[in-house]
Amino acid sequence: MASRKAGTRSKAAAKRAQRGSSNVFSMFEQSQIQEFKEAFSCIDQNRDGIITKSDLKETYSQLGKLNMKDEELDEMLKEGKGPINFTVFLALFGEKLNGTDPEESILNAFKLFDPDGTGHVNKDEFKQLLLTQADKFTPEEVEQMFVVTPIDVAGNIDYKSLCYIITHGDEKED
Repeated sequence: MASRKAGTRSKAAAKRAQRGSSNVFSMFEQSQIQEFKEAFSCIDQNRDGIITKSDLKETYSQLGKLNMKDEELDEMLKEGKGPINFTVFLALFGEKLNGTDPEESILNAFKLFDPDGTGHVNKDEFKQLLLTQADKFTPEEVEQMFVVTPIDVAGNIDYKSLCYIITHGDEKED
């Protein structure tokens, strides 16, 4: 009887989680939602539609991290403020990614370094700015960014394409 009540409680909690923010789907393009769905399916080891501590532990184990502490897993699960179904999973990523500025804001920032309106900035000049101004990048961070940055043969960055990559992800990652 107690296990039946526990099952009923978890089903009710799952329904509450499912009723979560349905507009979360409008935060992403359909292709992004599909990628998140695939990731969710990989993590949801027992395929019950809810990510649990055992799902996380098994996922980390498959990735080679065998000594995950229960406290760390509990902290991850607390971020969902209840059972983590796909909608909650998507909302969590939406919250994490929400820190990215809108594409138009990023474009406007790049335009400050492009007075002629060419749509390009010089890679070496941009690298120097990243290494020396404001929130300074490390040389490793700059090189990591340049891996996905569209740069032409003259050494110019196509910043419109870069802005798209920053806000939507790199299409070549597939």
